[in-house]
Amino acid sequence: MPEGPPRELTLDELVARSGLAVRTIRFYTGRGILPAPVRRGRSAVYTNDHLARLELVRELQAHGFTLAAIESYMARLPKDATPETIALHRTLLAPWMPDLPETLTRAELEARAGRPLSNDDLVTLGALGTVQPDGKDRYRVAVAHLSVSVSILDLGLPSSAAVAAQSIFTAHGRAIAEELTDVFREMVWPAYKESGLPADQLRETVERFKPLTIAALVASYESAVNETKREAVTRRTSRDQDR
Repeated sequence: MPEGPPRELTLDELVARSGLAVRTIRFYTGRGILPAPVRRGRSAVYTNDHLARLELVRELQAHGFTLAAIESYMARLPKDATPETIALHRTLLAPWMPDLPETLTRAELEARAGRPLSNDDLVTLGALGTVQPDGKDRYRVAVAHLSVSVSILDLGLPSSAAVAAQSIFTAHGRAIAEELTDVFREMVWPAYKESGLPADQLRETVERFKPLTIAALVASYESAVNETKREAVTRRTSRDQDR
């Protein structure tokens, strides 16, 4: 099914959905991290593409990326990258990140989600690990993942399928993170220690390595999906010919 046109947002709506201040959004636009809005007369119009990019920026910040590293990472994203493509980057980042939830009221949570949330929706968001009750009318929310989780709700997928998919990403992402940590501990750190270079240089290397790693993961995932599709077509064609 083809994608519909991007949903348009006013600046106030983008502020409400992202939880970021107007001056922060304008700062990111000035630095080229966020594309400029479309002008409609005297009004600035944003879309869900802008929201997706802001959520990715927040996630990179939470992961410890410097402003320069964020600018470099965002500059490599295609200008026509869809929210779904950007969400893939964020999903692959998730296993690397600490859990940094915010506490929101039901009204604040729905403002961030961009729509009302039923009790069943909250149950599914809880199963996805995105929203957890925290007293009366208050919720602990992993806001960096809220947009993706709400998109899953909008697809109408069974909650069990959504949870299963999330578990796959988390398990494989954590395995990759652990193996890469072993590479640094067993190969990179001894080399730096033997060379006598300062620890600051090692930290700088790690910071530069993070965005490269995420980009490599995205490329590998896309390549694997395409290869899986080709293999499925080949098998189906072979079965049809044998009949």
